[in-house]
Amino acid sequence: MSRTHALDGRLRQQISDRLDRFDYRAIADDALRHAAVVLAITGHEVRLGHPSVLLTRRPKTLGRHSGQYALPGGKVDPGETSIQAALRELHEELGVVAGPDRVLGRLDDYPTRSKFRITPVVVWLDNECNLVPSPDEVCRVFRIPFEELDSEAIPVFEPGIHPDRPVLCSEFPTLGHRMYSPTAAILYQFREVAIRGDATRVAHYDQPRFAWQ
Repeated sequence: MSRTHALDGRLRQQISDRLDRFDYRAIADDALRHAAVVLAITGHEVRLGHPSVLLTRRPKTLGRHSGQYALPGGKVDPGETSIQAALRELHEELGVVAGPDRVLGRLDDYPTRSKFRITPVVVWLDNECNLVPSPDEVCRVFRIPFEELDSEAIPVFEPGIHPDRPVLCSEFPTLGHRMYSPTAAILYQFREVAIRGDATRVAHYDQPRFAWQ
């Protein structure tokens, strides 16, 4: 049974404190291209006052990872930090302007089969943020309630190609079907670290073959 959460200053401070205490792990590997994604915390469109995380679905017209669920994000440009890239991508994909003062912290870098290292950046938005999705990058936006993130029904595991590296998945009622890593793994670590206060690692979980390209 998941707990009820309220989008207020107390929750913001709690998440900020937990991320401050979390010893996040960066990956130093020049063979991996650097990307950043945003875990944007905002209000739910129906359950007013309840926190949720923004999730997008990529258009099927995109060449890479088309049709897949994703957190807002993309490549870190030369001269950018992961935080700068995350905030830029949030604006480009969803039309949301957020300054560095909205950043609560980071989670572990996640290495992907497509040769990226993804840095997740946690950002606190207003209760009612005005979303203007870019049709070139986003075909739909979802708000995943904290109650769904905090459910004991996740994570779900499927066999990977290596016995010690299962594929981590999540099944959120808001989506209606299964979602896979890397996005599922990043959301799971966010749940463990920011919502529950547990220093859980996820970089060892694999991705399904369709996400390798």
